[in-house]
Amino acid sequence: MTTQRKSRFPGFGWTLHGDGRTVRPGAVVTPGERLGWLQTTGVGMQHVVAMFGATFLVPLITGFPPSTTLLFSGIGTLLFLIITAGRIPSYLGSSFAFLAPVGAATAQYGMSGALGGIFLAGLGLVGVGVLVHFAGSHWIQRIMPPVVTGAIVALIGLNLAPAAWNNVNEAPVTAAVTIVSMLLASVLFKGLLGRLSILVGVVIGYVVAVLRGEVDFSTVGSAGWFGLPEFTAPTFHIGVLGLFIPVILVLVAENVGHVKSVALMTKQDLDPMTGRALIADGAATMLAGAGGGSGTTTYAENIGVMASSRVYSTAAYWVAGLFAILLALLPKFGALIATVPVGVLGGAGTVLYGMIGVLGVRIWVQNRVDFANPINLAVAGVPLIIAVANFTMVFGEIVFEGIALGSFAALAIHHVLSAIARLRGTDVGFSTEDEGALATPVNAEDLRHQDPGGTHAD
Repeated sequence: MTTQRKSRFPGFGWTLHGDGRTVRPGAVVTPGERLGWLQTTGVGMQHVVAMFGATFLVPLITGFPPSTTLLFSGIGTLLFLIITAGRIPSYLGSSFAFLAPVGAATAQYGMSGALGGIFLAGLGLVGVGVLVHFAGSHWIQRIMPPVVTGAIVALIGLNLAPAAWNNVNEAPVTAAVTIVSMLLASVLFKGLLGRLSILVGVVIGYVVAVLRGEVDFSTVGSAGWFGLPEFTAPTFHIGVLGLFIPVILVLVAENVGHVKSVALMTKQDLDPMTGRALIADGAATMLAGAGGGSGTTTYAENIGVMASSRVYSTAAYWVAGLFAILLALLPKFGALIATVPVGVLGGAGTVLYGMIGVLGVRIWVQNRVDFANPINLAVAGVPLIIAVANFTMVFGEIVFEGIALGSFAALAIHHVLSAIARLRGTDVGFSTEDEGALATPVNAEDLRHQDPGGTHAD
């Protein structure tokens, strides 16, 4: 028997699922339900662990304060739950799509300039969210079919390859151990630990770095036990626009994919919430950019926790967000995270940047993009070369580097050549009217892999 608690606030007042302790075979704990608070807290802690490795790597690689990023990650998660009225369970962690533009903006305008770019990217995502909320998400498929989205995701990962090598070159032994540990952890361990291969690899690499004398603990001893993290105000430069506009496209794909994945797993129609999800992530990114945190996105790592536990309760995400905020208020913890050495970052970056690149390829494969078609071949090939070589163009104060130019090239090549092909009656390539072809980082095949019994398969 279930009991219902009434609440004046949307997203609160969860229904107790069953006896509050167990989940029946074939059943799921929906976003509007919860287990007992002890069990809910346990699941919430799992979500913190799942997001931890990837979320912290972004500020460590970009030089942002880890505690500040964690604070805005937790606050952003709670904001997301409020804006989506508790219907979409999600943790907002650091987005790897921001790595390259933040690095370029920091080199040119400093950290505050990069934060201005993050803020503007969030503002752009809010604008897209408003448009989707009132006009629907079907137009996204027409603008960004899988061949385009795959190219943009792939070129972001490949553009970061030189940055990974620079870090690896400073501590090759530690980097090699980190890479091998990450790869082995993904196949040696099952369940949650297997999905935490990034964190496992970082921990093992860190231990090796400590043994090799590559870690400086002096800042940990001088840090306090409780206090606010370091905040930095953004500055705004027109020159960062070309760096951060492509990030908006990736964030749109990630958020749409998350909404579709949760809808598939919980068997609920969440399409009307897509606009709210984009607005929420955009608002969280703006908040992070306003105070010194990394841009956010919905996290596939936490999709795995939900798929394995069958608990999609937003109550667990409230626990996760609050716990992340608490950790951010412990300066010693943040100082310890900041001691992760460059060799570990280089090793982790090598694996992660490669995975980002291959994720774009996976989008092509899963959506059966036909590369016998010259248009698709051009959309995939030309932008990748632009990104790998980091083509650069300057228009006044605006600098367009490899990621921006590659993204624009993918969009232009697809739409211009397709329009010409339609006029000439030749093959236009991938159909933009296939609703199931929307490129997303997490989809049905991922969920079946995490849930081999087929509980959540359609």
